[in-house]
Amino acid sequence: MDSRSVFASLLVVLIWGLNFSVIKFGLDELPPIMFSGLRFLIVAIPAVFFIPFPKTSVWNVIGVGVFLGVLKFSFLFVAMKSDASAGISSLLLQAQVIFTVLLSVLLLKEKITKAQCLGIAIAAIGFSLFFFAANGNVTMTGVTMILCAALFWSISNVIMKRIKNVNLLHFMVWASLVPPLPLFAISYLVETRDPLAVLAATTAQSWWSVIYVGYISTLVAFAIWGWLLNHYPSASVTPFALLIPVVGMVSSSVLLNETMSHLEVLGALLILCGLSVSVLGGIVLKAVKRANAQSLSSENN
Repeated sequence: MDSRSVFASLLVVLIWGLNFSVIKFGLDELPPIMFSGLRFLIVAIPAVFFIPFPKTSVWNVIGVGVFLGVLKFSFLFVAMKSDASAGISSLLLQAQVIFTVLLSVLLLKEKITKAQCLGIAIAAIGFSLFFFAANGNVTMTGVTMILCAALFWSISNVIMKRIKNVNLLHFMVWASLVPPLPLFAISYLVETRDPLAVLAATTAQSWWSVIYVGYISTLVAFAIWGWLLNHYPSASVTPFALLIPVVGMVSSSVLLNETMSHLEVLGALLILCGLSVSVLGGIVLKAVKRANAQSLSSENN
């Protein structure tokens, strides 16, 4: 990757890492499910009138819209409202990496590597520590809901894996058309029967939060990420995503004055270590084998 592409990758990491603190600002005033509905509404409208429908089945678009848009973000935003800090949320949500590997083995018949098995085992220990650390920065309910959000995200990842040669930005815009109506209906039933009054009382801080999460985190970041995936192998791009929870935890500490207990720090380190082994382990082993093979070849010559 050239320096421009590395900068673009780090920019996406920064955008997505800051996302969790920005969400917290919006949740100060907006009900979580309504917030999620507004986020997808501004992504889809008016973009769907200008961006062509992606070259895939409408059911793939609906599937990602439901699992990613309706279910994942409902569970995540509700948990972040009062049961989980921004930094911890950014970390626990990375369980989607593990769930995606496991679901790909079960549903897509992909092979799991030894490095992935080791990484999953290490990360699982880290995730389990947050159940013991519950009631600090995250409650037991918060841990459970965010892990459910990660599972729903992984299901949408599996759907995306089955889709080939689709413009990621076009896909996300049209998938964003699915969640608003279900989310607003759920919000009306369980959050507020007077949504207009809530919106009228919402200050600029929350609206900027919606705009950031909708336009910057979704449209801009996915456009850049899609460009990177189209120009480079996924093995070169996806490891950058490991930095997202790091940015999430650092930014929440700076912007929201969040702190972590010793047990939470240990859990975070184990999770990051496990994710790194799972994502990078195979790449490192291949590089070592290739270097050894070249060394033997040069010695023989």
